[in-house]
Amino acid sequence: MGAKLFCWPRGSPGVAMMLRALLLTGLLSWANGQEGQAMLPEEKSKISIAQCPPLLIDKKYAYPADELMPLSCRGRVRGLEPNRGDIDDSLGKFSLTLIDTLDTLVVLNKLDEFEDAVRRTLRDVRLDNDVVVSVFETNIRVLGGLLGAHTMADMLRQRGERMQWYRDELLHMAKELGHRLLPAFNTTSGLPYPRVNLRYGVLNPLSRTGTESDTCTACAGTMILEFAALSRLSGEAVFEENARKALDVLWEKRQRGSDLVGTVINIHNGDWVRRDSGVGAGIDSYYEYLMKAYVLLGDNVYLERFNTHYRAIMKYISQPPLLLNVHMHNPTVSVRSWMDSLLAFFPGLQVLRGDLKPAIETHEMLYQVTKQHKFLPEAFTTEFRVHWGQHPLRPEFAESTYYLYKATGDPYYLRVGQSIVEKLNAHARVPCGFAAVQDVRTGAHEDRMDSFFLAEMFKYLYLLFSEKNQLHFDIDDYIFTTEAHLLPVSLSTSQPPCRGNNTEAPTAVEEDLFTYSCPSTQTLFPNNPSFAKTIRDSYKYLTGVGRAFHASPVRGVELPLHDHGMEPVEFLRSMGISLTPLSEAGATGTQGVRSAHKGVYRVKLVAEVTQTTEEEEVEPLLVQLISPPFLGRTVLTAGPAKFGMDLTKQEHGVKGSIVKTSPYTACGPIENAEELSGHIALALRGDCMFAAKARRLQEAGAIGVIFIDHREGSNSAETPLFQMVGDGGSTADITIPLVFLFSQEGALLTSALEDHSNVDVLMLPKERRLADKPLGKMNIKFRLAGEGELEDVEEGEARGPTLKFVLEKGEVVLEEEEYKQQGDSCLTPGDEHMPCSYGQTAASPPSHSPNDLNTEP
Repeated sequence: MGAKLFCWPRGSPGVAMMLRALLLTGLLSWANGQEGQAMLPEEKSKISIAQCPPLLIDKKYAYPADELMPLSCRGRVRGLEPNRGDIDDSLGKFSLTLIDTLDTLVVLNKLDEFEDAVRRTLRDVRLDNDVVVSVFETNIRVLGGLLGAHTMADMLRQRGERMQWYRDELLHMAKELGHRLLPAFNTTSGLPYPRVNLRYGVLNPLSRTGTESDTCTACAGTMILEFAALSRLSGEAVFEENARKALDVLWEKRQRGSDLVGTVINIHNGDWVRRDSGVGAGIDSYYEYLMKAYVLLGDNVYLERFNTHYRAIMKYISQPPLLLNVHMHNPTVSVRSWMDSLLAFFPGLQVLRGDLKPAIETHEMLYQVTKQHKFLPEAFTTEFRVHWGQHPLRPEFAESTYYLYKATGDPYYLRVGQSIVEKLNAHARVPCGFAAVQDVRTGAHEDRMDSFFLAEMFKYLYLLFSEKNQLHFDIDDYIFTTEAHLLPVSLSTSQPPCRGNNTEAPTAVEEDLFTYSCPSTQTLFPNNPSFAKTIRDSYKYLTGVGRAFHASPVRGVELPLHDHGMEPVEFLRSMGISLTPLSEAGATGTQGVRSAHKGVYRVKLVAEVTQTTEEEEVEPLLVQLISPPFLGRTVLTAGPAKFGMDLTKQEHGVKGSIVKTSPYTACGPIENAEELSGHIALALRGDCMFAAKARRLQEAGAIGVIFIDHREGSNSAETPLFQMVGDGGSTADITIPLVFLFSQEGALLTSALEDHSNVDVLMLPKERRLADKPLGKMNIKFRLAGEGELEDVEEGEARGPTLKFVLEKGEVVLEEEEYKQQGDSCLTPGDEHMPCSYGQTAASPPSHSPNDLNTEP
């Protein structure tokens, strides 16, 4: 099999001493029948090893910036580029991509580049910058990156081969950063603030943070690996103690009936803010770190907690091959019909747990989605349609592919990895790197390459195709953090554990084969190497790609109705659900069978299931600028919300003047509530949910909200519209109209507000757009007035806009003088009255800017 290998072009923006080995392009296509064929070592080596010149940092571009902007071919420096909201909280002016990529160089056996990159880090990186950063992101990317690099440097030094000059400087940097993150844990509950100022902490008046009241479960629960490793390597127990306390709070706050946790929690009182529970965004790495903390630290407490949660996940959330969010207090009810791409890590975690069958099922479902859309969309529906189209080059699917190959040895997963490489080169590669995909439906790129692409994606793909003897160390001696940084499992025995690791006695449960042991292929696949294939084949055409998908005409659904006093049938009828006896549907069984628990009913529903490949239609709304000088001619396409006022039912739309919210994201207390009252608020997307923003602005007195996308360059011409969704709970309390503008349309609106003291807009459906107001027909008579004649008009006479021709040396100069009017008429120079249009003068021409999107001349 032939392949063309690509190196990063010499002189293009690179990242600190990064890689010689880059992804290949031009791979020969392969059919379904080839997916299970073995891959020869020579074939794997062509994918994983490229003989390229050393990659040097081009200071002219990315370094020492935090991230590379692959379309602009320059580094992204926070404060110098347009604000992207909470995405920018990862950037701390500490050369993020350099630090996040250090241990990747050792994995790739680029030891000269690694040593040079470590020297560059020690020489140039500062951690005391006056910048507010995400505690979660800084922990997993920077602290984890420093610890992983220290682990690699120490390993090389002990072998005596190189790094003999190294004196634990990276560990000292990690300890400094740990102390700069510790102020975030200064809360009454022990759950950390989501953000911290690297120089001033949280509560200092100069910190510009500390007003937040809640954080995500993963944000609070994804600290233990890095903080415990730092404690055991430095001898300072304070880090592990704080991370452990945060985990203890989350464990205590779980819903005792379901053993599930919510997505967002109040950091002061421990109350749940969002009660939807799943394994994707907001929760994902909390579960991951419980399992991996047991592996790294050898403490059974973490494993007992993980196993308790895992049983709940498999009971309520797992609906093979789907993983659907449920309500933590009523886990039999799914709270949404879509999944986010971050859950793609979960099959890999299931491999560590030893639960291979559901891991294979979910991974195969994800693979089929990538076949249909090229990449995993940021969110997709249960019918595998796009819900959110972005793909920021996330590595979770590649991570699970790596784990499944290592667990099964099945060459099928090498072919899956090959397809990932192929699609990256075909659809994400640009001259200066790899660009995030703004929308998988259009293929448009975003000027963004997050550091995790090099820290995780490259690492997992390289390891997938590498033989064990090609690595410079034994990969089995280390565990991957959620950012794929390497920490030594020897920490569980070589260093004492943190004090106070007691927990409540676990409830006695039935243990399976892998409760306390790692799986082996001999046990999983006894004399049956095709076992994984038999599982996959059931989902081969799940999305309809490859052959027509024929849905079953009947679907059975079980509903425990223990929260309602109504009889089950009456309750379902009140929801508008019609029941068909199973006998009429050709099924057997009993309808309305009472379960063993008092008051719990299970009802079999029979419904038609219709499959469609068409994208869900989103009816566009408009934001029309109606005040002078726009006069309805500037029209911006907007997306709707699934909550708030339904603008399609408002005959004349909603009219008001716009006011910019402070803070712009509307994720904290509204500082200009008095100014917003009675006006339409402008707010930036990001940092918190749309519903949370809307509630705050409605309470401040806003009569509507226009949300503006924080992703630079997005526009309605290239990006399909979507509907804003709520926060998983009830949004019935939100009654004001809400619309969404992409960033280019939003820039026009904010620019108009900067240029004019007052901008009135209409929020309305597209079909009810206000017609442009024409000038109409006018007859204007001209006569030459004598000197001073116009000034001699009798006082009190109604006077309007006047055209005056002043003859000077043969030139004709047109001047406009505007006077107050006492009536609804305009005075022409011939003293003849005529009707005036709203916002126009008899002499003023229509205003039109050639740069206005969706503006009609």
